[in-house]
Amino acid sequence: MPENGILLNIENLKMWFPITQGIVIQRHVGDIKAVDGVSFFIRHGETLGLVGESGCGKSTTGRAILQLYRPTAGDVYFEGENLCQLKGEKLRRMRRQMQMIFQDPYASLNPRMTVGNIVGEPLEVHNILKGKALKERVQELLQVVGLNPYFINRYPHEFSGGQRQRIGVARSLAVNPSFIICDEPISALDVSIQAQIINLLEELQEQFGLTYLFIAHDLSVVRHIANRVAVMYLGKIVELTDRDTLYNDPRHPYTQALLSAVPIPDPFVEEERQRIILEGDVPSPANPPKGCNFNTRCPVVMDVCKESEPEFKDIGGEHWVACFRV
Repeated sequence: MPENGILLNIENLKMWFPITQGIVIQRHVGDIKAVDGVSFFIRHGETLGLVGESGCGKSTTGRAILQLYRPTAGDVYFEGENLCQLKGEKLRRMRRQMQMIFQDPYASLNPRMTVGNIVGEPLEVHNILKGKALKERVQELLQVVGLNPYFINRYPHEFSGGQRQRIGVARSLAVNPSFIICDEPISALDVSIQAQIINLLEELQEQFGLTYLFIAHDLSVVRHIANRVAVMYLGKIVELTDRDTLYNDPRHPYTQALLSAVPIPDPFVEEERQRIILEGDVPSPANPPKGCNFNTRCPVVMDVCKESEPEFKDIGGEHWVACFRV
């Protein structure tokens, strides 16, 4: 993968959670392979969309990148520094550069803390500001995300879902990061509020030169905000390319099935196109199928798919696909 202009490079990232049996003596009997050998890169200033159905490992990937979960294997290079090898103070200093906006604005804000304390906490933890300067910075951040700066003494329960998510965005901006992971930041919000938060994120990206990993399962939202899109299925990335190529020429059968489910606001086009209905359920990450992970549901499965795992390869123009038919 190219090195020029790359902020984040992930190589063969794995996040397995052990399954144990027994009460007194616990035996390791297996693993839940939440993320199983993921590789991609993100360039400075771009937005990479990470899509896939619930439970495919998107959020776990984001948390493993930030070292909130320590990966089972693989490397995460941030500006050339391998985060997986950092500990203690060195990792804490790197964390100023990377922040996260969490999925649920109701659960991610401490109900016992005021908005001023919530947004100002990162500044105190990293010993950046104190006293009056801290208060002024918090008010400035609230203004940046479109909230009244005099709300600093209010508590989270006094705000709507959209306002709470703005507070979460303000908190993520507090330490001037260069990279933010947006973990489904709009999935818990009303549709009318979703557009406001998306527009806010785009404005902030332009204003502060931010780089995003945007995790979502809404393909129409990702099409709007992302430069490139990675499609994930059962812990693995099956396709990765730029936005227009993915939506106009999807090559992996799973991507084609996902896109066929997105409604098009044109009745004539909607009537003409063919829906791809996937049979069966997603296999358990504790017991993934042999060969290609998608072979149990793939409408065009071949014998080789059930025996060997397809290589995730570039088919030209930085269009990466893991499929024997491509």
